[in-house]
Amino acid sequence: MRELKVVGLDVDGKRIICESDDSNEKFILRADDRLRAAVRGDRSGASQPHPDVEVSSVLRPKEIQARIRAGASIEQVAESAGVDRSRVERFAHPVLLERSRAAELATAAHPVLADGPSVLTLLETVTTALIARGLDPDSVGWDAWRNEDGRWTVQLSWQAGHSQNAAHFRFTPGAHGGTVSAFDDAAAELIDPDFARPPLRPVAPVAELAIEEPKPPVEVEEAPEPPKPARTARARKGKPPVPAWEDVLLGVRSSGQG
Repeated sequence: MRELKVVGLDVDGKRIICESDDSNEKFILRADDRLRAAVRGDRSGASQPHPDVEVSSVLRPKEIQARIRAGASIEQVAESAGVDRSRVERFAHPVLLERSRAAELATAAHPVLADGPSVLTLLETVTTALIARGLDPDSVGWDAWRNEDGRWTVQLSWQAGHSQNAAHFRFTPGAHGGTVSAFDDAAAELIDPDFARPPLRPVAPVAELAIEEPKPPVEVEEAPEPPKPARTARARKGKPPVPAWEDVLLGVRSSGQG
């Protein structure tokens, strides 16, 4: 380790000029809180860097708070910045309180319906809707974060069975608690005034009957009619007359000739 000696101050009066004993090399040392603490003999201040210096190499405190305010978690910021969770918590804590307060205020706002703001608050409306669906309104979670346009997005999360659900609202502070409007379909269903309408009874699927198609009729060939015997010429002329018995006895022809 090389030893330096102080030569003087830089022209701006904020940096200290030093040089080594064994060479003509000169060095500039910035006067910061750690150097001042070391000069005073304050070991705790010299060994522990200032919080602003601690995170400045990665994320400034305002940047950390901006990310937390926009909805990021402490774990997400710490992982992206490559720092310990404890370094982010000290800056995130006041912003998390701000988000929690915004979510609390949003529950007292009035949902905006097709005909105007509802008389009931968002908390009253959502509680009624969840009870009607057989869900526990006390097991829901509320959160809020501020968008780039300065408006607040409020999230309601709940679990139904094995599925995790979430609904999002836009919160606008104002008189009488302000207003909230649905931001997605889940939120629109929760504040729908017709949500209590009993659902239609589901119709059980009808079993498909195995209906056999009628078989085509079997064509039966008609037997040809037996040929009729040709009539003889004699038959066409008629049967010969049968002589009466008197003619037979007297030997007279039926024609009456002797």
